[in-house]
Amino acid sequence: MKKILAIALCLIMVLSVVACGTKEADYKLGLGVVVSTASSKEGNAQVDATIATVVTDAEGKIVLCRIDVAQNKMAIADGAVDTAKTFETKMELGSRYGMEGKVDNDNNGVMLEWDAQAKAFESFVVGKTGAEVAALQTQEAGGHQIAVDQALLEAGCSMQITDFMAAVAKACADEQGMAFKAVPGSFTLGVAAKTAAADSKAATAEADGLVAMYSDIACAVVADGKVIATLNDAIQPKIDITVAGVPTAQEFKGTKRELKEGYNMAAYGQPNIEGGTVKEWYIQSAAFSNYVLGKTAAEIAGMQTKEVNAHQISVEQALLDAGCTMQITGICAVVAQAAQNAR
Repeated sequence: MKKILAIALCLIMVLSVVACGTKEADYKLGLGVVVSTASSKEGNAQVDATIATVVTDAEGKIVLCRIDVAQNKMAIADGAVDTAKTFETKMELGSRYGMEGKVDNDNNGVMLEWDAQAKAFESFVVGKTGAEVAALQTQEAGGHQIAVDQALLEAGCSMQITDFMAAVAKACADEQGMAFKAVPGSFTLGVAAKTAAADSKAATAEADGLVAMYSDIACAVVADGKVIATLNDAIQPKIDITVAGVPTAQEFKGTKRELKEGYNMAAYGQPNIEGGTVKEWYIQSAAFSNYVLGKTAAEIAGMQTKEVNAHQISVEQALLDAGCTMQITGICAVVAQAAQNAR
């Protein structure tokens, strides 16, 4: 009898350990974007979009962080533009970005490629809050604001980090973030950006041109090959250019999610379904994010659309009923890419 009781007690203890190991915890996914057109100059229009996504725990501490930069450039000599230009993010460029071995701001002999330095920063902020990341001290070196913290420098991140800090802090404070539950350590996180310049217009003697390098942005949490949390956003920075190839007026008011009602889709958008109303962009974006939960990257990339009012909208009635009736091809592509990038 004692043996039976002992065995039963052991089984209970084992089951308790297993149960504790699989208990779900509360998390939040956030996304932050920092945009600058300050590097634009004669002959070159440039948009630098630093993108950060974080998963924070119930205490607001970072569990996972992913960073990328959509550094979009266009040659504008004589006011010409390239509407078919393709773009890659810094993380996508990897070793082709060309930083390795060239920039040693802290003179310690370590000059890693951009992607390796960004990954070092991602790891460094784990366990910190958004406020702690925003408060990281920097120092001027080689014309850049690099970290003071020796641990981060020794990890190989000796490049400018101010935009990283700002984007991560915004992601941690994301009021439109998505809450989710998951077993600790069971999920990965990815981020992506896809840029097109199709709306750009060449300058003429009569009128300035426009460089419109617009980016769709997304992040995704993946577990067992399926998306369990995701967010998407978009930026539409505008750079006016003269026929001499000089940038003049530059406009960026905020991401579409940040603008909320200020984006004015509800006020000026055209209903894409009969008898329907147009919801604001950030509301439609959230509806899309909720709808694709449980889908794989391939399933999201393969979502079918139909053309209505020159837009490719979903054929899935449940998504339309949820209020997402806008063009979704770009959103599908970037969310799928973010899921594929999860690590």
